[in-house]
Parts: sequence; structure tokens; C-alpha cells
Amino acid sequence: MNYHRKIKKEILRKDGLFYHPTFVKKSEREEIIEWLKTLRPIWEMRYSQHNPPPEGDEQRQLLRPVYWLGNWQFACLNYYHPPKGIHNRCVRGEDYPSVLKKLLKTIEGITKTQFKRQDVPKDWTLNTCLINFYGSSVDPVTGKKTDTARVGDHKDFELGPVASISFGERAFFQFVMGKKDLKNNILYEQWLDDSSLQIFGGDLYKDRAFHRVQRVENKLKKSFDLNVENFETRRINFTFRYVPKEHIIEYKFLPLELQSDINPYMQELAIYSEHFARALTQK
Repeated sequence: MNYHRKIKKEILRKDGLFYHPTFVKKSEREEIIEWLKTLRPIWEMRYSQHNPPPEGDEQRQLLRPVYWLGNWQFACLNYYHPPKGIHNRCVRGEDYPSVLKKLLKTIEGITKTQFKRQDVPKDWTLNTCLINFYGSSVDPVTGKKTDTARVGDHKDFELGPVASISFGERAFFQFVMGKKDLKNNILYEQWLDDSSLQIFGGDLYKDRAFHRVQRVENKLKKSFDLNVENFETRRINFTFRYVPKEHIIEYKFLPLELQSDINPYMQELAIYSEHFARALTQK
């Protein structure tokens, strides 16, 4: 084994699916949560001036604030979607903190050991991360709370296995075949616990199945103390994926119309991030 954590008997191992319920150690969890307090997650809109809503759809705010590491896939750039949607989708982002780098070495080792060789691309590495904040939006005027802790059926199109780490309340996670909400289309379902690791890949769980977060528990009645405006966060999920380095672009090399679409987000991020502040000044 080329990773350092002993795999216990209670860990789930299926063809294309791996789950460790207590992967992150307490000290690592505390360090990650403290680091999260330094971030300023942002709210994004789904569309923009140069990527307007398709016919029958309308502009809308995402259900939750987000933060990206490695590269930022702004929603209005239409995310990374190979084989066709690979250009001008991934804007270079901040590097991982040391505690995540250490965990990723172990996760990558587990993946290369537990998954079929043909399901792990040659240059695969978990070089990009979406941090999702799950909880309830809070109306800034009335204080009314709306639970938005869910994600509908979707696929992660980045190449190779996907890994995720969860903190906070448990999330009910499902793999489904097809987008119709029928009971008999559920392929597999499980609870994702606090400090757990989930990895999925291969033809069935990654390529053919959709996945979704049906709900997030609220048993602890406790939220994280983070710099997230108008939101109460009760679950945090890190989703690690792979984007070939040649598809990650500096902001200055984006077409001008796309620069203008994401400039408000870049300006907001630059207030607290040296990386994004530098990106805005590069010629």
C-alpha cells in the first residue's frame, strides 16, 4: 500500500465506490475548519451577459455560496464539461493549504490502489476542489430562513475518480440511473458522515449514473462560524476532481467578453485574496 492510513473493516469498498466514515482525524478537522474561517465564499449567478439563460429558463442565484481551489469554474462560464466544454472554463485559483495537500496524497494513494487502472487517467491528480456550503439562506431584511441543503441530479464530468470530504451534519447521498425521480432508478444510497471520505469512479458510478444530495440533517442545530453572508452553514463538502493543466487558464488570457462576465466575482474575491488581486493586475 502506498498510503499511510490503515483501512478498517467497516469501510465500504465496491467496484467503483469507496467510503471511509472517519477518514479525517480530529486535529486535521480542526485545522481545516480554522482555515475555512479565512475564506470569503461568494454567491454566484448561473448566467451572465455573454452566457444568457436558454429559452424557457431565467437568471438565478445558486442555492449556496461556494469557493474553489486549484481553478475556479465560474457558473456563468458553464463549468468544465469535456470533451467539448474544455476551453475558457477553468480560471486558475488558489493553491491548497498544507493540511489538504497532506490528505490528498493519501486519497490519491487509496484511489490508485482501490480502483481499476483503466479508470484512473495517466496524469490524474486531484488538482481542483469545489467547496460547497450547505444550509439555509437567510433573508437579510426579514431574517426568514430557507433550507437549500440539497443538490439535484448531475454528473461531475472531470476525468477520472472524484473524491469528497464532508464536515458537519450528515448528508443523504444517492446514485441514480437517469434523471426521472422514480424509486426504482436508485442505484445506491448512503449517508455521508462528518469527517468521512467518499471516492467514486468508473463506468457505472462516474460515467453512467447521476448523483445527488437529497437532504442534509439538522439534528445538531449547530452552524459553522464562517464568513458567509446571509447563510447558516451546517454542512461543508470538499469535492476534489482532476482537470488537465493545459485546460486551466489565467484570467488575463480569457476572451475579453468572458473577463467582463466574471470581473465582478474576481473583484469581490480580490478584496481578501492576494491571488485574485494579482490576477486582476496581470497584463
